Amino acid sequence: MNPRILAATVGRILRQLRHDRRTVALLVAVPTVLLTLVYYMYADQPAPPGQPSTFDRIALVMLGFFPFIIMFLVTSIAMLRERTTGTLERLLTTPLAKTDLLFGYGIAFGLAGAVQAGIASAVAYWVFGLQTAGSSALVIMIAALNAVLAVALGLLCSAFARTEFQAVQFMPVVVAPQLLLCGLFVPRDEMAGWLQAISDVLPLSYAVEALQEVGTHAEPTGTMWRDVAIVAAAAVLALVLAAATLRRRSG
Repeated sequence: MNPRILAATVGRILRQLRHDRRTVALLVAVPTVLLTLVYYMYADQPAPPGQPSTFDRIALVMLGFFPFIIMFLVTSIAMLRERTTGTLERLLTTPLAKTDLLFGYGIAFGLAGAVQAGIASAVAYWVFGLQTAGSSALVIMIAALNAVLAVALGLLCSAFARTEFQAVQFMPVVVAPQLLLCGLFVPRDEMAGWLQAISDVLPLSYAVEALQEVGTHAEPTGTMWRDVAIVAAAAVLALVLAAATLRRRSG
């Protein structure tokens, strides 16, 4: 990768994102609205003695999941549009390499995910009184990393879609199983063996575990850093695979 080209690519994507008001509204407003729904769903449920409240437990995970689902959707459609309009084909006639483009997407949307996570976390902590043993900065970091992972998976899936409708169809295939098996609804060690085996290879499971570690420990733990490393490695792997499968145009 060329650092100068990579930086220029990140700048181009951020400028495009800034001028797309609907996408900016989606990134900023939707997580806050959904978090508000979660708060009023569980606000009246008392916390068990010595344990976090239901809202604290679920909202903490949702702060990581919102960037994941939104960035997956936005990125897969954005890359598909660049292919179908011929923009990607024109870009790749320049010195821009596929890795520069895809890692540029990862960095740019990762920054957007960090902003999104920061706003949602501010609302969760200061408006709805979210309580975590660990630092809110770690929550934002993990949420931003989730955004990068979602961007990588979205770019990878977009290579196999020819229309925006097909791109959206990857959501129940890629996103829904990770939500169901990440340990939010049922602890992973209480799942059936075959479900636990599937959960163990899904990167979102480790992102959720990292957030739960922040929720229950005042200082960063070895488990949290291990999980963060796994999620980061999964994001890099997905970006490399996306670069290998990326086509200049839709068929």
